[in-house]
Amino acid sequence: MISSSPYLFVYSSLRRGFRQSAYNYLIRYFNFVSDAKVRGVLSDFGDKPVGTPTEDDFFLIGELYQLNIENGSYVFGQLDDYEGLFPEDGQPPLYRREITTVYAEGGGTYEAWIYWYNGDVKGRPIIASGDVFEYVRSKMGRS
Repeated sequence: MISSSPYLFVYSSLRRGFRQSAYNYLIRYFNFVSDAKVRGVLSDFGDKPVGTPTEDDFFLIGELYQLNIENGSYVFGQLDDYEGLFPEDGQPPLYRREITTVYAEGGGTYEAWIYWYNGDVKGRPIIASGDVFEYVRSKMGRS
């Protein structure tokens, strides 16, 4: 597996439709490539869904981006901070950044960075669609 990649896969708050302020940072340094998916399980934590890797036929729905500058270590460092990779002393990181295989809409595969949840998801309900947008819409419909 490669140790670096100019690609980033996002499946939650960094997706276009969430309109988070962090998305404005993302699009300053990354270009949208394609809607895409990765093998992963979306688990329901009540206030937010989290993604974890799997070898099974579960997929997270998201977007693929490509870094648009030469050296992206600072950019990824800022995203690492946003995703909780640098917690308070003695606390485990909320997420971890790893390379995974991404399946682009319309074909093609890429090796891209993803932020996986770093905690235990045992016993948590699985969100079968793998789509955070769908999850959020369904929760809003129940309110």
